[in-house]
Amino acid sequence: MSLDVFFEARSIAVIGASREPGKIGHEILRSLIDGGFRGNIYPVNPKYSEVLGLKCFNSVLSIPDDVELAVLAIPARIIPRVVEECGLKGVKGVVVISGGFSESGGVGVKLQSELVSIARKYGIRVIGPNCIGIFNPYTRIDTFFQSYERMLRPSKGNVAFLTQSGTYGCTVLEWLALDGIGLSKFVSYGNMCDVDEAELLSYLGDDDKTRVIAFYMESVKSGRRFIDVAARVSRFKPIIVLKAGRTEAGSRAVMSHTGNLAGRYEVVKAAFRKAGIIQVQDIEELFDTIKIFSLCPPPRGDGLAMITNGAGPCVMASDAASELGVKLSQYSNSIRERLRKSLPPYALIGNPVDLTGSATLRDYLTASEILLEDPNVNVLALFFVFQDTPLEDEVVYEVPKLRRYGKPIVALASGGPYTIKQARRLQEGGIPVFPTPERLIRAVKNFIKYYLCFK
Repeated sequence: MSLDVFFEARSIAVIGASREPGKIGHEILRSLIDGGFRGNIYPVNPKYSEVLGLKCFNSVLSIPDDVELAVLAIPARIIPRVVEECGLKGVKGVVVISGGFSESGGVGVKLQSELVSIARKYGIRVIGPNCIGIFNPYTRIDTFFQSYERMLRPSKGNVAFLTQSGTYGCTVLEWLALDGIGLSKFVSYGNMCDVDEAELLSYLGDDDKTRVIAFYMESVKSGRRFIDVAARVSRFKPIIVLKAGRTEAGSRAVMSHTGNLAGRYEVVKAAFRKAGIIQVQDIEELFDTIKIFSLCPPPRGDGLAMITNGAGPCVMASDAASELGVKLSQYSNSIRERLRKSLPPYALIGNPVDLTGSATLRDYLTASEILLEDPNVNVLALFFVFQDTPLEDEVVYEVPKLRRYGKPIVALASGGPYTIKQARRLQEGGIPVFPTPERLIRAVKNFIKYYLCFK
């Protein structure tokens, strides 16, 4: 059965809905209402006749209409019985938010086995348990128990993010929202008792709203199947993975978190590399790599050019590029001559092109236009010291117009309130902005390497 039921459902039952703010069942129901879900919402709890202005039902079986998706926020011990009721009702998909299953061992393992057995008997698909569920900004399906007051949601976009950790899920969601990076689908899949990472990857590979697929992954349940799917999907969509549990201590932590084995990291790493997966080392690199793939067109080759009004960060970027194998562009003599003739005498011609602290908007645009016409330049990095007063405010509105050249343009800016404001405006124009040279270079490395592999 298609996974559409989780992302396109038109009717949702929240089983365990509560009138008490702060209770998980209350907050899930409120997320669906506050988020603007336009389908039918049915609270289920035998304690109440009404919750948040909606008629509340004793059980899913007493709902008079069809129910496509159920979200369960009830004690683990009663979930098998409730899933049986969902099966009798004809529910097609279930998201189990509750913990207390295989991650807790003992009785929890038995309960998870019962849950899976009953779901399979009725053909119900299950996401979870032990998760925060799903979010689709296009249909406004939102199963989060994190309220809108406490957690931002990204707008519509082209990034799918899948995670075994609800905590990292919340982090990345808010970073995306703050940076104006849009989301296509989000799944926190927890213990993966049924729907696993391979099936989700296959689904998203065929999803026309998804351009970039990213994972925070602790264990790999489906093993060979995941690698086979990744090898197919990675040829036309980048797959970015932060794999936790790389050490013996980390593997033990994975076991206690999800109840799943992490697997030997060296074996997993080699399989990922063979499948064309982009592997990152920390949550910042994961986010930065998502950002560059989401906002930038594919490069036509390698070769990074830099322009700056403050040389220090470019020195660090050059070191990082050398260490990580990112090729810096070598300009032709004609391009160097054009730069010399077109820029003020204080500009230093090289890679980087150093416009010095006297740089103006016109200097940046002139240098950028010349370099973007050079076939040896396939990624342009603009380093900004927004604090320098000769640089006009309007630069953040004019630079995005350079995207007409069809080449990737990235930027660096670090500082306080004014710089943060300018960086946000620049990124709203489609230019990814990074706070440090090392983060920029790592993102560029992953970006160029992926496209060169499949060029």
